[in-house]
Amino acid sequence: MGKFLDAQTSQNASYRDSISIPVTTTPVLFGSLGLNTAGSGANLRVEFTFTATLSSLAAILTPVNIEIYRGTGVGRVLVYSAQQTLPIAGLGVASETIISLSGADFNPPAPNNFLVYQAFISIPGGIVIAPTRTGPESFFAAAFSD
Repeated sequence: MGKFLDAQTSQNASYRDSISIPVTTTPVLFGSLGLNTAGSGANLRVEFTFTATLSSLAAILTPVNIEIYRGTGVGRVLVYSAQQTLPIAGLGVASETIISLSGADFNPPAPNNFLVYQAFISIPGGIVIAPTRTGPESFFAAAFSD
């Protein structure tokens, strides 16, 4: 039977239309959290989910990248990446897309019994019309072991 260790939520925006941040080609942090893994047994695992809402007045199959890293700075490790393409919307036609995905990190090393995870969002280079992050945005993770 699995053993629950810790859970955290990083809530950047709780409501629809509560923020207005353009998505850029440079990955931007939208969630950061730390998990206490003290007392973990074998098979440590972290499960995470995230939600990001994007709006645009003109979208032409715009790809959006989401990346989840374990750790911070130069030594961080990519543990999850996804790309979702926003639907086509005509010029001047408002569109809103909610991206909600989940993933896991199995058997991560837990230095000092603490793990940090960060979520980033971006669009690939060459995209002319960038969507806007409008909220809600949320990043949740929970740690378990055997």
